[in-house]
Amino acid sequence: MMKNFVSFAIFVLFFFVSISSSNGDGDLVFQNYININLTKVIDGDGGVLFKNYSQINLNRVTGPESIAFDCKGEGPYVGISDGRILKWKPKFGWQEFAIPSPFRERKLCDGTRDSNVEPICGRPLGLKFDSRTCHLYIADAYFGLLVVGPNGGTAIRLAISAANGAPFKFTNGLDIDTSTGMVYFTDSSTLFQRRDADFLISSGDRTGRLLKYNPYNGDVSVLYDGLAFPNGVAFSANNSFLLVNESIKRRILKFNVHDPKAAPKVFLELPRVPDNIKRNEKGEFWVALNSGRLGALGNGVPDPIGMRQALAWSSKKQGVVAHSSAKAEFQSLANAISEVVWIKSFLIELRVTLTRAPVI
Repeated sequence: MMKNFVSFAIFVLFFFVSISSSNGDGDLVFQNYININLTKVIDGDGGVLFKNYSQINLNRVTGPESIAFDCKGEGPYVGISDGRILKWKPKFGWQEFAIPSPFRERKLCDGTRDSNVEPICGRPLGLKFDSRTCHLYIADAYFGLLVVGPNGGTAIRLAISAANGAPFKFTNGLDIDTSTGMVYFTDSSTLFQRRDADFLISSGDRTGRLLKYNPYNGDVSVLYDGLAFPNGVAFSANNSFLLVNESIKRRILKFNVHDPKAAPKVFLELPRVPDNIKRNEKGEFWVALNSGRLGALGNGVPDPIGMRQALAWSSKKQGVVAHSSAKAEFQSLANAISEVVWIKSFLIELRVTLTRAPVI
């Protein structure tokens, strides 16, 4: 269980929401929808800060993704763009904890922000400590599923492919079932790597997978495939269900991992692109929404990685929206147009420049 909760910016500043469950069978009951309101404060360098959050700065590095706290409640630990995993020590600052591969070249990698060298340097995304062994499991976008001991060092590779599936291409989110020790993680695509995420999004790729790693025998199985950019992963407090962010479709899926034949249910529709998802000690799920920067930071201001924001998020389940009142033969065209418009808005939100108009 996490002793503290700190959320992190990934390329852009995230908004955060919390989701609370209220009925006995594990399903959510949504009552209202509350937005975050942040009060702007201008610092001495002209940067835009806010009153109602706290932050931890990363200097000379960027791209923090997931966070984790160890068995002692120490941390946070965070993976960054140059492939390292850092640990925050209040009296000493950020210190290197682990690297993803013994072949990582420090001279080339340390401090880099170049996505072209990620296959060499690594890109740790999902992080989770096993509460029983205190080992840190790592989902690295290029090196696959890794683990490192409580004292850190060079991670050990556990898996790069499923027993009867395609090799991992974009290992992403990760969480552990504390009742069984099984590790659940996402492979966002079997076609595109993380550095090609823009192409993944624009292509409408649906090759993402949810997988399970058995630490007792090393088996890796595919639990569900055909997902559109599956991302963050989080178990409920009693391990009765698993939530997975499906980024391209802007929604969260709910999986009953104890019934492999059960299809996932739509848990929540979101107004923006969900990336990471974490559960706190109250059983609330915190979801990072890719929203873009609210304002440019002043020159020399380090890239902020930490926010704390307490608020409630909930929503009534959306019904089916009719895209056209024309005859049935035009319905597929209307659906296609709707999908293209949505993908265009998604790319604009991620600040991807469109060189030409979409063609249907």
